[in-house]
Amino acid sequence: MQGSGFRRAYKRLHPNQKADVDDAVAAIVADPTLGEGKKGDLAGVFVYKFQCVGKLFLLAYEYDPTTRLLLLVGTHENFYRELKR
Repeated sequence: MQGSGFRRAYKRLHPNQKADVDDAVAAIVADPTLGEGKKGDLAGVFVYKFQCVGKLFLLAYEYDPTTRLLLLVGTHENFYRELKR
């Protein structure tokens, strides 16, 4: 499932960036423990870091045994501020 923040950010990406994000999403679907668990305000949120066209991108998600909820994707700049909204 996709959250509105993820959907908005994904729509703004170039096609070659979308391919890298799709690969990262597939990796998370296969093994949701890849991401780093956050603490404090963001408890329950996991962030997976990956290379996207030579830049470091972050993908935030929540999961339980049956579903994965994609929250946000983007570069590190303002990422956590946007995620807290």
